[in-house]
Amino acid sequence: MKSVRNYFLTLCVACLLLANGVSAEDNPEAWQALAEGRAVLMLRHALAPGVGDPDNFRVDDCSTQRNLNDAGREQARAWKPLLAAHGIDQARVFSSQWCRCLETAREMNVGPVEEMASLNSFFQNRGNGAMQTRQTISIVNALKDGEPVVLVSHQVNITALTDVYPSSNEGLILALPLSETPTVLAQVAP
Repeated sequence: MKSVRNYFLTLCVACLLLANGVSAEDNPEAWQALAEGRAVLMLRHALAPGVGDPDNFRVDDCSTQRNLNDAGREQARAWKPLLAAHGIDQARVFSSQWCRCLETAREMNVGPVEEMASLNSFFQNRGNGAMQTRQTISIVNALKDGEPVVLVSHQVNITALTDVYPSSNEGLILALPLSETPTVLAQVAP
């Protein structure tokens, strides 16, 4: 019962954010902050039908995982022109080690992809959530100045950090430095 209530609360918060003008198209300042390195884009992997991971899941074997379908690959490729339209042609891209995230990151085609274990899903092991969230905050805040930063992760990770429940291939532009209660500048999807 509590998880259903939390789900609906999160859904209501997401709707309120969108209703209150937090969409990126209405917030050019969010895009500028991302381009200038004052924010990061954290997104949920593109469409990979199903929920969770199969019982035989292995992080080093994509055949044991939920993976992007053709629509998911097309969704991921849509990020490149959207980012370019906002002045971002290259980015530092960090991804969960899950194949659906790595493929999303690579299909975006905006820069080399580096694995970041703290972005790995903790859907099956919720006990790791707080630790991984703190690790992600710490790693991101320690990054040197440079190209814009894109983080490709999972719904559970994004919701744990932001209290927003993103759809597949939906992202949040988050103000830096990250904290346990980050400022969501915009919610965006191509």
